[in-house]
Amino acid sequence: MMRKASVITFFAFCSAICIAQVPSGSHAVADQSPQDAVRQSITQAEEALEKQDYKGAEIKLKELATANPNDGRVLYDLGFAEERNGEEAEAARAYAASITAIPGFAEPQIALGLLDARTGHTTAAHRELLAVANLQTATPQLRARAFRALAHLDEAHHAEDAREDLLAALKLTPETPDDVLMGAELAELAGDPADAEVAYRRALKLMPGDVDATAGLAHALQKQGKVGEADTILATALKQHPDDVRLIAQAATLYAAEDKEAQAIPLLEQLRASNPTVAADPETTQLLAQMYYLSGDNAAAEKLYTTLLTVTPNNPVLLDALGSAQVKQGRDAEAESTFEKAVAQREAFHDDQAWAEAAGHLAFAASKNNDPTVCLQALSARAAVLPNSPTSLFLEATAYDHLHHLKEAIASYQAFLKLANGTFPDQEFEARHRIIALQHDR
Repeated sequence: MMRKASVITFFAFCSAICIAQVPSGSHAVADQSPQDAVRQSITQAEEALEKQDYKGAEIKLKELATANPNDGRVLYDLGFAEERNGEEAEAARAYAASITAIPGFAEPQIALGLLDARTGHTTAAHRELLAVANLQTATPQLRARAFRALAHLDEAHHAEDAREDLLAALKLTPETPDDVLMGAELAELAGDPADAEVAYRRALKLMPGDVDATAGLAHALQKQGKVGEADTILATALKQHPDDVRLIAQAATLYAAEDKEAQAIPLLEQLRASNPTVAADPETTQLLAQMYYLSGDNAAAEKLYTTLLTVTPNNPVLLDALGSAQVKQGRDAEAESTFEKAVAQREAFHDDQAWAEAAGHLAFAASKNNDPTVCLQALSARAAVLPNSPTSLFLEATAYDHLHHLKEAIASYQAFLKLANGTFPDQEFEARHRIIALQHDR
């Protein structure tokens, strides 16, 4: 499982302060006053930065930057102070000016890359961090920091690149606990939960009780079918961190996979009630809606699906789920209309099988709504992808029966009986009697 730690937390940049130093030397008495003033401003800025008085430091550094507009180190320190004062746009400009003033000065380059990554400018961040990573004159520590930042940027969508970034960092500086954790995450992304489990356990030895590693380990165990062990790990961790979003989310996902809706629902409700960001997250909302549906609370499920559809009104998966909740409540006409909207968007489904299953749902709703024509159309669509099932054949037979297509109805009932072979006793009883009645009508 990808850990939930925010990008803001990771990309908080805590660099060493690099206040420009005025070279010593002998000067005429007449020149002492201006140089003394500069030294005093530098000293005051240094003291303010050391005390984390970034407002005071910014004032002094702006004065110095105005007097020395091409001093790259002063500009870098100004950007540092501005960033900590929440003035991100101003900090970015100061860092860029510092890079221009001193080509090859790695500190402002990596600071700008991390700032851009934190503020969502990932393309620019990638370019800036890569420049530092490949800057041979930069220290190994700075280059390794840049490679690790690149790995975090690449992790979600370019896992193989992230793995290469991490390996490059490890060639420059020793492995850190965070490296072990990232290695575990990358193993999961590569579809190797067994390797991920080993790495997560290593991370927990280095960082006992770490929430990210605990949630990740539980997820890796779940992927391997070790649900009992995953359950135990999460239960223990939740006792220590009852309000942690990552643990609650992982536990809810585990319970959902185990069909333990009664345990998953309160966790998901707690998660959404305690965190507005999570409450607005469509994946969490959809998971809770699914749990409501599986637990039989179809009205609650319908409410959440309807809310989600206000954001993505043509999402066929949500429409399919909404239609299922409507069927369960006996609102067959509404369900038929909802399923029709879903089936009409074949290209939007993640695969043809999901679309065909939605077509089967439409056939069922249409049958219940006494609409045999739409039922047969939906079954024909389903049959283009999926083989006939006892259910689809029974729906087909009853639709033909309602339309008085006697020959087709008899054939479908017979095909149903052959395929069902005793697994649907009530429907088989009905089919046999309908075949006799239809043959008599002929």
